[in-house]
Amino acid sequence: MSKIGRKPLMISGITVTIKDQEIQYKGKNNSGTYFLPQDFTVRIENNKLFVEPKKGLEVEGCQWGLHRALIANALAGAAGDFERKVEINGLGFKVQLTGNKMVFALGYTNKITLDLPKEVKLTIDKTGQKLSFTSFDKEKLGQICALVRSLRPPEPYKGTGIKYAEEIIKKKAGKAKAGAEGAA
Repeated sequence: MSKIGRKPLMISGITVTIKDQEIQYKGKNNSGTYFLPQDFTVRIENNKLFVEPKKGLEVEGCQWGLHRALIANALAGAAGDFERKVEINGLGFKVQLTGNKMVFALGYTNKITLDLPKEVKLTIDKTGQKLSFTSFDKEKLGQICALVRSLRPPEPYKGTGIKYAEEIIKKKAGKAKAGAEGAA
């Protein structure tokens, strides 16, 4: 039995139609289709969507919860956007948006250019160090944020680099002065 899989999904504000293993959804942001494996059934009752294993089948709870979560993300993305904030810390570190390309100046000899997926929107503050990514596709949003963070991960001594806004970087103590301990 899956704790997540048995939770119903609220579908208010979203049009959902079910044809066998195909779940079609349409919201104000996005519309699409989710194909459910043969081991599961879907039913709608009182404006709630239930994902259940077929009668008489033993299904692993992790698979049940996975598909329920993927459907929940697709429906939430159809209703509204997901948002992820990224911060760039460091002297002279910044990003510029030109068309659908992000140009990063991160202290390397060359600037780094990345293409922004068409499903993802980016807003940058005037300093070029606070980025806000929004998208209806949670997976693409996570991928692009992780890719941006991997360009210059935060380092623990000065705290410079790219980090998620909610991420906390624990700073390490630097090297102790040589004269303080060697004099004794």
